Amino acid sequence: MKKTNDFQTCLKLLFSFMKIGTFTFGGGFAMIPLIERDVVQKYKWLTTEEFIDMLAVTQCSPGPVAVNAAVYIGYRITGLPGAFAATIGVALPSFAIILLLAHFLLAKGNQLILQEFFKGVQPAVIALILSAGIEMGKKSIKSRYDLSAAVIAFLLLIFSPIHPILLIIAGVISGVISRSLISKNEG
Repeated sequence: MKKTNDFQTCLKLLFSFMKIGTFTFGGGFAMIPLIERDVVQKYKWLTTEEFIDMLAVTQCSPGPVAVNAAVYIGYRITGLPGAFAATIGVALPSFAIILLLAHFLLAKGNQLILQEFFKGVQPAVIALILSAGIEMGKKSIKSRYDLSAAVIAFLLLIFSPIHPILLIIAGVISGVISRSLISKNEG
């Protein structure tokens, strides 16, 4: 996609990521379905395949997934101004909310209401993260090999002491080998 320095596009990036940052609890993974809805479906800034690739890159990069996604998408759309706008949009709401919560806790000293609030939000966060995983799986698993690799990785993640980073590295190596073998057989 061609980068533009369109001021209106930067504003759309800012407000889109600000909306996502304001109304999503649970961190970057809970934001993925909302980011996809705006970026892929509403504004069509990325295709579904580009979005999945972006997720792979942003999850492998150090830092919060939502901020990495904002930087990537903003830069991809309008260059540095877009990266800046999207990053400010996704980070500012969390910053403001934390400041308000800190003020509330210092002023009131009663954490019970806040604890009950977070207990109530937890099921929604779990549902958002599960939804994002299922949707990514539907779009990413295109062959029996992909399904087998996903099931094996899931089982190893749940039932073995293998660190997730090692599973990611093994997945990368396995995918490269698999794709190179497929290419050799087709060519």
